[in-house]
Amino acid sequence: AGISLLVGGIGIMNIMLVSVTERTREIGIRKALGAKKKDILIQFLIEALVMSLVGGAVGLVLGWAVSVLVSRYGGWTPTLSMFSVVIGIGFSSAVGLIFGIYPAMKAAKLNPVEALRYE
Repeated sequence: AGISLLVGGIGIMNIMLVSVTERTREIGIRKALGAKKKDILIQFLIEALVMSLVGGAVGLVLGWAVSVLVSRYGGWTPTLSMFSVVIGIGFSSAVGLIFGIYPAMKAAKLNPVEALRYE
């Protein structure tokens, strides 16, 4: 499970770094119009959080569906506690935030003049 979280986190970080690169001019425009570092940082952290929450929710639904299918042939009844759901969503949120910090800080530190020149 730990390796899966690490791989998922690295995937989120890579996607967010690509997003920062593709949106460099947008970030430059926002900063030139008065956006603070904190505003940019929060925007990208929220994007990483939403991405990880969606991934966690899809994972829970797919896991539940597979367990129901397997239980039909295995003769057991799947159970899903609210505690497990909260822990799963909590871990996916934490992974998204932790691995989203570096891309968000990179976006927040962009120089608006250089960002506007970026092609």
